[in-house]
Amino acid sequence: MKKVKIAVVGAGSRGMYAYAPYLLDNPELGEIVAIAEPIDEKRDLFKNKYNLDSKNIFNSWQDLLANDKIADAIIIANNDDSHFEPAKLALEKGYHVLLEKPMSNDLNKVISLGELAKQYNNQVFMVCHVLRYTPFFNELKKIVESKELGELISIQHNENIGYWHFAHSYVRGNWRNSIETSPLILAKSCHDLDILLWLVDSPGEYISSFGNLSHLTSASFKTSMKDHCVKCDLQETCPYSAVKIYLEEDKIVRSLNAVHPHPTKYNLKKALQNGPYGRCVYKCDNNVVDHMVNIIEFKNKVTATFNLSAFTQECSRTIKLMFSHGEVGGNFTQNIIDIHKFGTNTHTIINPKLNQSGHGGGDYSLIKDFISSISSNDGELKTTAIKSVQSHVMAFAAEYSRISHKVINLSDFYNDIKENINKL
Repeated sequence: MKKVKIAVVGAGSRGMYAYAPYLLDNPELGEIVAIAEPIDEKRDLFKNKYNLDSKNIFNSWQDLLANDKIADAIIIANNDDSHFEPAKLALEKGYHVLLEKPMSNDLNKVISLGELAKQYNNQVFMVCHVLRYTPFFNELKKIVESKELGELISIQHNENIGYWHFAHSYVRGNWRNSIETSPLILAKSCHDLDILLWLVDSPGEYISSFGNLSHLTSASFKTSMKDHCVKCDLQETCPYSAVKIYLEEDKIVRSLNAVHPHPTKYNLKKALQNGPYGRCVYKCDNNVVDHMVNIIEFKNKVTATFNLSAFTQECSRTIKLMFSHGEVGGNFTQNIIDIHKFGTNTHTIINPKLNQSGHGGGDYSLIKDFISSISSNDGELKTTAIKSVQSHVMAFAAEYSRISHKVINLSDFYNDIKENINKL
């Protein structure tokens, strides 16, 4: 198998910690050879972690891609609004591309990337819809395809964002403001819509969505609170206190790395004093919804509800699949699938085997498939830019439905966008 050389755009949580570490664990398959990152501390940390040559360290993706091709492939994991241009240029230069979701926060650019994927069909162009690579959802896919419970009729799917995770990413963090980044349904849940499309195996036909920013606003701010948590007297009683979340409770490392590239106790304390992650959740510039429900009908008449909410204890996904002859319940975080066939009193419990990587084992499986596809140049990929357009269209349509209070015909929505692109 050919050893693949990979450049990375963006040394954030996904570029630094989700995909690239696979090559540290499997050096015989490939190596990281370049980084483009505008923040000095992150760039230096990445350089040292992956032992990069100084000539391949860049301050921006523009600088990296201004050079002749220096790798076989590129992982693009920078901000949502900066995905289109480096992906387009990388394809033109002959790179294989792994693009973090969402493909773009501009639907015109999403569809354009889908068209570029068709144009550069000899290059691997995958989107990081990692749920398709998790043992959990692969097991559900097998159950659907086996027909052992009859025909799939309906799905209930919940994204339980978790109160502290929502505060971290969507109130204080990078995805708090849809004008600057993406709507919540796109930024957080385009891969949930993708997994529904994958399980149902039919295009979406209609979607109707409802949701609001109800609690995490300035209207909930009390005079006894302070703009920054470190100065607030309500630290002990407020569950959203940055002091609690970052200094007292045991949170995942990637969240702490977002607060400071070197998340020591001292550095975290300093970052919370005046930085964005130390702000009161009721005194931020967030505008994305904190709860949203979506109702979907697919072309094969399977129906689904998809509910996402900030107001949950766990950061988890739960799902229920209802068949003509049985039902299946699942908890993604607990890695439990419960199968019940009608007419029996028994339950079959499955605990899919996990590998040690993020997203329930999906991160490593995805990058493994990406590298394997470049090396062997055969086989059908589970996720591609062409396949991913559909879930993105659904996400934008959901947001439009939420705002307009209309039921959206997804085919009409897509065709209207394509028609406008062709007029440009």
